Amino acid sequence: MAAEKFIVLPYRKVRGGVAPGEMRQASSAASAEKIATAMSGRFPGVAAYAVQVDEETGDMSSPRLLIKFGETADLPSD
Repeated sequence: MAAEKFIVLPYRKVRGGVAPGEMRQASSAASAEKIATAMSGRFPGVAAYAVQVDEETGDMSSPRLLIKFGETADLPSD
């Protein structure tokens, strides 16, 4: 059984581009957008996503971009 979750990923500078930092969960799409907006001034890039999470395995799939700021990298999709 899959459930939709909302995550915010800040990106940090690394040699040759950006890499995702520590993921934060949000309670809703609006909350994820608010968190991403608040974090956008402190990171080179921030993105908020809605993802499907398999409740048995914890695997995330089907990322859907909600909002992004600055430099981000694409999330791998299934």
